[in-house]
Amino acid sequence: MPNVTVSAVTLTGNKHKGRGIPCEDYSLAVQRDGVSVVVVCDGAGSKQYTHARYGSKSACEIVSELLISYFDALYYENREAAVKQIIISSIHIAFANIMEKYKLDTLERLSCTLMFCAVKDRRVLIGHLGDGLIACSTPSSVRPVTMPQNDKAGHTYFVTIPHSADYMRLVKTTTDGIHGIALMTDGVQDNVYDEASGLVKPVVARMIDTALKGREQSQKEIEAILAQYVVGASNMSDDSSFGILLFEGTAGPDPETLPKSADKFGNSDDSFKELTVSMAPEVKKAQEMIKNCASNPAPSADVPGDDEDYNAVAKASPVPPKPVRTVQSEPAVSEAKPSEPGSSAPKKSAGSSLLLKAVALAELIAIILLLIKIFILGK
Repeated sequence: MPNVTVSAVTLTGNKHKGRGIPCEDYSLAVQRDGVSVVVVCDGAGSKQYTHARYGSKSACEIVSELLISYFDALYYENREAAVKQIIISSIHIAFANIMEKYKLDTLERLSCTLMFCAVKDRRVLIGHLGDGLIACSTPSSVRPVTMPQNDKAGHTYFVTIPHSADYMRLVKTTTDGIHGIALMTDGVQDNVYDEASGLVKPVVARMIDTALKGREQSQKEIEAILAQYVVGASNMSDDSSFGILLFEGTAGPDPETLPKSADKFGNSDDSFKELTVSMAPEVKKAQEMIKNCASNPAPSADVPGDDEDYNAVAKASPVPPKPVRTVQSEPAVSEAKPSEPGSSAPKKSAGSSLLLKAVALAELIAIILLLIKIFILGK
């Protein structure tokens, strides 16, 4: 079980300094109760996000507290969607208090991105919503763990958008084979990461290794690097945050041997939109077939299936071919409709229905109790 050194630095960009705007980034590094946590948030920059700096600070504080207090529960919960929702809910609870304090009219005022990494013994829990970059160094490389999340127009995702938990990426892994992990907002990411090739520049490995000198010295050196090469590189530089978790006693890469450039990823005109459109008719057809098959009698357990018949059916149902690029609109993939009165779909027994309701109620009560605890911690 490696010892962990953490550090985190945030600097105000020249763009904000020139306009007299406070820094909207925030970063936090905490170690307590056997858990090491780094959280980095980037407050939204447009004028409608009037209190984004409070949002990024609050999100860092509440998420770090949640990860320290409930690391085991979050790490071992198999329902990833539930874990994401708990994290977002904890942020919204804290944001509600800020809204009341500053008489804000909408949650959007506090918009920010979110990146975090928490480590306990050898277990690692990573979360990322929005732009920015999380990278790791190994004995032979420095590479992305989670990449920036932007749409084609360059817009990113915030903790305050509807269904924000659905956009969060969650990674559960171990420290095995990892030397260090770095989290950075887009103010730094734009200078050290080439999205077209996936290349993380060797300087990130050097920045991670500053933690070998301890937290205090690491933060001084990272601040100097950001001040000279990131914030100081342009009069329009953005706020910049950089956080580190370094696993002591592990081997890192030699920055001199790391590639300084890379070929761009291959790209084509294929799009997820066209894949969705091409599959929609087949999905609808399959749903009708499943609905019709619901009235069939159950097959006998002692009658083996015909492998030749199965292979013939399987070969007749391939992934649909790529469509001709004449699609103008994107119909939604229809979802299976609930059984209507008189349909042949079998009904659940009353006992099964009551059991499911009881389980759902128990889960709801557990989540409410957890949210109450988080609310108390967030005060």
